[in-house]
Amino acid sequence: MGSAKLKIGGAWSGVLEVELEEWTVLMLREEVAKRSGHGGGPETINLICAGKLLKDGDGTEKLSQLGVRNNAKILASRVSVDQGKSVKEESLAEEERSTRLSRLKAAAVSLSARHADGSLPVEDFNLELENQSGQKVQLGSETDQRAIMMGLMLHANAKALMRKKKYKEALEVLTMGEEAFSLCDQKLIEMVDNVPILQIDMVWCYFMLRDISWLSVAGVRLAKAREGLERSHGKEASRLRLLQKGRYPEIALHLRLELLEGVVAYHSNQIEKSRKSLTSAQTKFLQLQIPDEALSLLLGMGYKERDSKRALRMNNQVVENAVDFLVEEKEKKARIRVDDLKRQKEIMEQKCYGTTPLGKAVDIERLNELVSIGFEKELAAEALRRNENDTQKALDDLTNPEANSSIQIHIESRKKKRLRQAANASIEELVSMGFPREAAAAAIRSLGTRQAAIDHLLQGTSNTAAAGDHNVDNTLPNDQGGDGIANDPLTIVQSEDGSGTNAGTSSDGGPSHNKVETRDVEMEDEITGELLKGDAYSDYDIEVTEEGEAINEYLALVTVGVNVEIGSSS
Repeated sequence: MGSAKLKIGGAWSGVLEVELEEWTVLMLREEVAKRSGHGGGPETINLICAGKLLKDGDGTEKLSQLGVRNNAKILASRVSVDQGKSVKEESLAEEERSTRLSRLKAAAVSLSARHADGSLPVEDFNLELENQSGQKVQLGSETDQRAIMMGLMLHANAKALMRKKKYKEALEVLTMGEEAFSLCDQKLIEMVDNVPILQIDMVWCYFMLRDISWLSVAGVRLAKAREGLERSHGKEASRLRLLQKGRYPEIALHLRLELLEGVVAYHSNQIEKSRKSLTSAQTKFLQLQIPDEALSLLLGMGYKERDSKRALRMNNQVVENAVDFLVEEKEKKARIRVDDLKRQKEIMEQKCYGTTPLGKAVDIERLNELVSIGFEKELAAEALRRNENDTQKALDDLTNPEANSSIQIHIESRKKKRLRQAANASIEELVSMGFPREAAAAAIRSLGTRQAAIDHLLQGTSNTAAAGDHNVDNTLPNDQGGDGIANDPLTIVQSEDGSGTNAGTSSDGGPSHNKVETRDVEMEDEITGELLKGDAYSDYDIEVTEEGEAINEYLALVTVGVNVEIGSSS
């Protein structure tokens, strides 16, 4: 058959003359490894031809048997030598990864369920959906809210893995995120750009893993992503531009999209389409390069480098607009801090009121409405709690003398119970510190506050405190409120029936319908930690260095292909 020419790109670029009937994949990898000069052996080189990874097989198959032809274009990529792990190590790693994924999914399900259905959070914060302006939004039903929350949480976690170059793990988490979004009403999902961005991230993981098996689905995902971005951003991002006051946050995202479209087209032998996509991506890459002068000006004003680069990229390198953006972002963060503190106080207040029979928190807005028309706050809160936040039913109870009296009696009983529980907790704490139980109980009853009791006991005068009652009980009796301890800062504690806590009580004073769930606090903290790091622009804030290198790599491959074809036709 004679010699054939193979056009190699990637780890080494050039043309190799080989005997297709004689050469094996191993021989070709050895030759490319040698010419690339990076010091690794053939095991560090992967070869991709016509969208397929060339494998050694039994070592006897020739290139011609694998479908390699004259003038074939082959991509050579380097792989880590650490990929040669033992079967046992890989098995253990896979088991660990599977366990982590199960924990991650369970934690995301738990968080989204707690924060989407109006339940009183066990944390001191709420997870709420916001638009790009930072405004709270309510999308669809409780099921829709839960699905979107879960999808966003998983997507944020996957992005953290991508930043750590853990693309395989990230891809698995992104797949779970995609499943979560699919549970939401598709008409709602089409209004936002989260799913298209997730699709792009998935294909980026495929690309970074250099896994050609994704080629058949990558093109479909990218087409859906482009369609979804146009639907949510408007044609040529007109709607996004209006919302963002003329800014350009989406350029880096579209750069990555066009690069990946170019890669898919190249491996599908659509050379001209690939060249067009890659050239457009390269234009956007150059557009995102930060001028040293502009960066220096912002740094001189005291802004951080990362924030300055982001502001310049999103404002087309216009310094004045970048400064306006930075000022707005600072003001927005200040407002968010104020809102967060306000919400934390509201949650603590809600925990004082307990939960409804169905485990929901007392609605603060409806409570404030009742207070505004003259009802005492604690009375109104109990009326709402008993009636599942139904304002009209709460009003009926508040204006009914018999029901109103019942509510007041319940509130007084609950206050006394809390005080008893606080006192008993203080007594137990003093006993754990080494004080005699009877002396500790007498000091708490006599002096009220825990600190005063400690000071009194340390002064050695506990006998005086106990002299009036030699038969003091170990705890405060149930019929005494111990009003002297009302100013103890730790008066609200977890009670068996949940009164005043997030466990809640039913309207008749019995136990609530809530079930105590086992929480994976470590995994929940990991998820919420990633959410706290992000903001409205996180999905668009892409460092495009790797994209730039990939653009140059594939443009070189396309150029080689075009030149050879032109030369062979002359």
